[in-house]
Amino acid sequence: QVRLEESGGGLVQAGGSLRLTCTASTSPFYDYAMGWFRQGPGNEREFVAAVDWTGGSTYYANSVTGRFTVSRNNANRTVYLQMNSLKPEDTAVYYCAAYPGDDWEYTRANTYPYWGQGTQVTVSS
Repeated sequence: QVRLEESGGGLVQAGGSLRLTCTASTSPFYDYAMGWFRQGPGNEREFVAAVDWTGGSTYYANSVTGRFTVSRNNANRTVYLQMNSLKPEDTAVYYCAAYPGDDWEYTRANTYPYWGQGTQVTVSS
């Protein structure tokens, strides 16, 4: 069983930055590809970013490309989502998710068997 815990959410003004952290209980952590998703009020859960087990391949939704950066530290069992130039439409609960392996459909939420509880990000205008 893999347990994931997100942190780093909060309230920020438009144009500001936040860094989300996802810490995993599992070891070895490098067995897992990781994704970030978000769910805004009244919306479905949507893909934000993903990173393969090495950290060498990263993937982004069009809406966050150029503003968000995903990275990982396998020694610390941690994945990060650096969010810059935040917009009110980025307001959502952000979730990290884990997939065992590296051949996965990274944009599809139902691909990932393990999820964190989420952290709220609110961007004020």
